[in-house]
Amino acid sequence: MMATLSDLPDSVLLEIFTYLPVRDRIRISRVCHRWKRLVDDRWLWRHVDLTLYTMRPKVMWHLLRRYMATRLHSLRMGGYLFSGSKAPQLSPALLRALGQKCPNLQRLCLHVADLTLVPITSLPSTLRTLELHSCEISLAWLLREQDPNVLPHLERIVLDRVPAFHDEHLQGLTRFRALRSLVLGGTYRITETGLDAGLQELSYLQWLEVLGCTLSADSTLRAISRRLQEVRKIRLTVGGLSASGLAVLEGMPALESLCLLGPLVTPEMPTATEILSSCLTMPKLKVLELQGLGWEGQEAEKILSKGLPHCTVIVRARPKETMDWWM
Repeated sequence: MMATLSDLPDSVLLEIFTYLPVRDRIRISRVCHRWKRLVDDRWLWRHVDLTLYTMRPKVMWHLLRRYMATRLHSLRMGGYLFSGSKAPQLSPALLRALGQKCPNLQRLCLHVADLTLVPITSLPSTLRTLELHSCEISLAWLLREQDPNVLPHLERIVLDRVPAFHDEHLQGLTRFRALRSLVLGGTYRITETGLDAGLQELSYLQWLEVLGCTLSADSTLRAISRRLQEVRKIRLTVGGLSASGLAVLEGMPALESLCLLGPLVTPEMPTATEILSSCLTMPKLKVLELQGLGWEGQEAEKILSKGLPHCTVIVRARPKETMDWWM
């Protein structure tokens, strides 16, 4: 006889429920008493993605009180950047309540949100990762003159198409003393001089991504080689990359992973042999990844894999989910 959902153990049902959008999770709680009990299980609410919806404040408060509690580890919210007085907004009170009711929250991802009236001090102090995607922020958010005790555990910050972010903000990131990972995506106000000065202040960074910015890859690599001697992972788009630019990384003592993203391939783009030559000087390199360079399935992967036997070489087309970085 074929098994039904009711025959599955609670642990399996809970795993299935994790793949459901939040709205569907709440709806299925009305099916039966058992499913209601499972939907109330805090394990189901460790990772919550609300980017599919534009939540009214009333609904968001209900979710916070009813479901998102001590087990919540990561939360994604979005869709709050609209014009008009009736548009839903993320309020300082809501974010402060999030920190109070969810003491284990470590990752917060905000998408398309207007945060200009939200002080950074209202963000949960437990955060280890903060991601801002297409958000508007206050000019005071990331200035170094602000309270250095804000977000004391923040290890990673992603700034993806944040229009207000500029050189002074980059230097202001030093206020986050635990910061080790930085992603800059589409931050067009950052200049070569600003990047160099900012990385000098952030010399302890171990992970840096510079994606879809107006900076050339060569200038970015020069700043990295001068300022980030302890960097372990580099990921950047290849616009303006040359063999001489890549050569500045030669001998980087701690570099373990290098990812180059296309498709802005120019005649100056280093060949597979030139990339191999530079990588052979990196004593700890374990991963070399080339995406969207038009090399997948060609001789380049064979050259690199053979020349770097102790390194994982990945040559592939650009993933669809990263298309925005290439524009």
